[in-house]
Amino acid sequence: MLALVIPYPDIDPVIFQIGPFALRWYSLAYIGGLILGWRYLLHLLKDPKLWPTTTRGKEKVLKTPATALDIDDLLLWATLGVVIGGRMGYILFYKPQMLWTDPLAIFAVWEGGMSFHGGFLGVLIATALFCIRRNLNPLEVGDLVAAVAPIGLFFGRIANFINGELWGHVTNVPWAMVFPNAGPLPRHPSQIYEAALEGVALFFVLRIAIYAYNSLQRPGLTLGLFAIGYGLSRIFVEFFRFPDIDTGYVIGFITMGMVLSLPMVLVGLALIWRTMDNAPAWLKPGPSRK
Repeated sequence: MLALVIPYPDIDPVIFQIGPFALRWYSLAYIGGLILGWRYLLHLLKDPKLWPTTTRGKEKVLKTPATALDIDDLLLWATLGVVIGGRMGYILFYKPQMLWTDPLAIFAVWEGGMSFHGGFLGVLIATALFCIRRNLNPLEVGDLVAAVAPIGLFFGRIANFINGELWGHVTNVPWAMVFPNAGPLPRHPSQIYEAALEGVALFFVLRIAIYAYNSLQRPGLTLGLFAIGYGLSRIFVEFFRFPDIDTGYVIGFITMGMVLSLPMVLVGLALIWRTMDNAPAWLKPGPSRK
């Protein structure tokens, strides 16, 4: 079985270190994902194929859910949502004992230990508060954020791979790897599976929905597709990913990742149903805030 193993590329998690300051791939992944997502979001806002035009004085301008300046400011709010929500979600969902055994370690974000579901909730809350403050439509802005989220997911999962964490079950598939901290047996590189599904595949699914089906013109549709796409991808990969040591299996083969992803799928279905003509009155969109 070991003859089929692909050598694990043992990359130092620390890119370089100067005194007490260390730049890690994990941190760079978050920074890169946020910056590239921000730039792609600005690109979507400027694309005339995606938005109707309106007249402002004698000039025709694109009628977008937010301005470029709004998005620049939203970047800070989203960053805080990702970091605070991701870290708190990890502590509450996977290591609640840290609250009383090692509370100072809660702030050691650079060492890893982030929850996507916590970060997702953090970004949702941050985006909603930002939209209330700027009098923007939360679903329309949420669609934009969802469209770029797979970029950050891709880089985050690659960082998990470099860190040699979140590995999969023992297997004999030809692409199995022996991870440094997971014992001598080859395992599924589940981080790569997640990067491919939650990152690359989901990005192109949303891009097709945006450009081929004009999903950004139906508030909540892109966000709903993202929630379903991520939820189903995560549930699927959980069958190959070794469960977190602190939580293990919740019930039978059910992991915490599955438990947290199922509500995303259900909310995503509700958001998509909301955009359909046959949606019940209580679920249909109300008047726009703009």
